[in-house]
Amino acid sequence: MPRRSGHPPAIVLTAVLALVGLLAACGAPGSSGAPAGGEGPGAPFRVGLVHSTTGPLASYGAQYAAGFRAGLDYATQGTGQVDGRRVEVTEADDAGDPAKAVAAATDLIGQGYRVLAGATASGVALQVAPLAEQNRVLFISGPAATDAVTGANHYTFRSGRQTYQDVLTAGSIIGDPAGRRVLVFAQDSAFGQANVAAVTAVLGGKGAQVTPVLVPAGATDLTPFARQAVDAAPDLLFVAWAGQNATQMWQSLQQQGAFESTTVVTGLDIKPTYPVFGAAAGQIHFLSHFFPGATDNEAYKALESGLAKQGVEVDLFTNDGFVAAQMVVHALQEGGDDPDAMAKALEGWTFTGPKGQSTIRPEDHALLQPMFTARLVPAGEGFTPQLVDTLSPDTVAPPVATAK
Repeated sequence: MPRRSGHPPAIVLTAVLALVGLLAACGAPGSSGAPAGGEGPGAPFRVGLVHSTTGPLASYGAQYAAGFRAGLDYATQGTGQVDGRRVEVTEADDAGDPAKAVAAATDLIGQGYRVLAGATASGVALQVAPLAEQNRVLFISGPAATDAVTGANHYTFRSGRQTYQDVLTAGSIIGDPAGRRVLVFAQDSAFGQANVAAVTAVLGGKGAQVTPVLVPAGATDLTPFARQAVDAAPDLLFVAWAGQNATQMWQSLQQQGAFESTTVVTGLDIKPTYPVFGAAAGQIHFLSHFFPGATDNEAYKALESGLAKQGVEVDLFTNDGFVAAQMVVHALQEGGDDPDAMAKALEGWTFTGPKGQSTIRPEDHALLQPMFTARLVPAGEGFTPQLVDTLSPDTVAPPVATAK
């Protein structure tokens, strides 16, 4: 789903997270920049991808990396080079662990890498961002959706969407949220509570009355909670669920008549999660960052064909990798080996990615991009997503982040 970066499949909506617990020893004392090793007219540009190749978000990381390879091929017109210099990509596994990510990023920086990309999980992105600032290296965060990445520092950018855009997309399904009743149905866990906080901050900030129904993580009978949600008669029932009993949860909502009494919204996650919705699939409104068939522009076709060469299909986070490669190539073309020049080149840049036209807002590096709403329709023995609406970048633009 919007998901969330840093949580198992079912919904990808990631909460508004605080920038806390940053590691104190992110770089060498007195460090004023990355080592210059490997630079020169014929030397390759070295790019480090620090993302999840193992761990709970390995499937997201695999999609991201495959998209990056397709995007690099597209942005360099099949040469794999920028200004005659080869782009050398090194992948490092963070396993979704911020400490492992910092260690991997520190190692790459020590080898002279001036460009890092990746961050499948929000916790990882929030640790690598200050490391990039301390060592003056460009960092392009990936699927991590936490709003705190936006405006983190001069060297940090993002190639995916952020939570604010997810929640505004959900709210668009009922129109102006002012005066509307929104109920967040989630598990009583850090993930569920974070989703309540995000919806409260975004839709509550626009005048909606937000109420949570938090279900104990160990609950086996979900009927009473589904009944409570239906009895509250919300205008929008926002479901944020991550766990093995997702199918049971959807069945409980359906049995209690939720789909007949209110508008039910959740995030569309990766393809393997589609069967989770069961018979309720056709009655759910989905907010979506990206899905197969969401667009049909030149970049999307290049993503599709580039993935096919790897034996991979378009999915939720393949876009994030593709866009990251576009950003990396543009930064290298304009900035060479200078991270400050790279960052300046990206600020205000407008380009067309698989999702459509996007702009990097210069004030805080928010990636202003289209978002989608969708439905799942039967296809063979499963489901396939179908576009309902495309929201313009301005419609779902987050507020400008204040300086940190």
